[in-house]
Amino acid sequence: MSKLFFLIAASCLFANLTLANPAPETRKKAAPAKPMATSAGASPKRIDKVVKRAHQLIGTPYRFGGSSVSTGFDCSGLLVYLFRSEAGIHLPRTTRSMLNSKAQKVPRHKLTRGDAVFFSHNGRSAVGHVGIYIGGNRFIHSPRTGKSIRIDSLNNSYWNKNYVVAKRFHDAPVTPKTRRR
Repeated sequence: MSKLFFLIAASCLFANLTLANPAPETRKKAAPAKPMATSAGASPKRIDKVVKRAHQLIGTPYRFGGSSVSTGFDCSGLLVYLFRSEAGIHLPRTTRSMLNSKAQKVPRHKLTRGDAVFFSHNGRSAVGHVGIYIGGNRFIHSPRTGKSIRIDSLNNSYWNKNYVVAKRFHDAPVTPKTRRR
């Protein structure tokens, strides 16, 4: 019995190694990187749809790595879902990659509905959280495990102290190849 188990395990291991590292001539070339956004600038109506949908999702539970209504959302997954489903804009998946994107930085006094607002955690220098600005110095976000999507104020002492920057993804230029019709 143990020999049979050993043979099966060895076969599976060999098969996995072979599949994971195919011969050079059978390897597929990596797909070109996607642009950070796929809209030549979303109309105000589309951004209103994004913000309206964000309001509808209030109460949806936080889930680490989540990016759907059925499983819940983490902070960046919420923005990815909102912009893709309501405005046809494809954002980078993680907070860090959103922050590092070429999207336009927006001064805090010039925030408009639909801007992504970024925060550090508890005074740390690294940005680790993102939400969507909805106007009136408020934003919608998926805060953390055990919490649900909610509205918070940028005037709140925690969010005010940890605010880092905002970016505008809905004015990002794209090439004609990525434009949706």
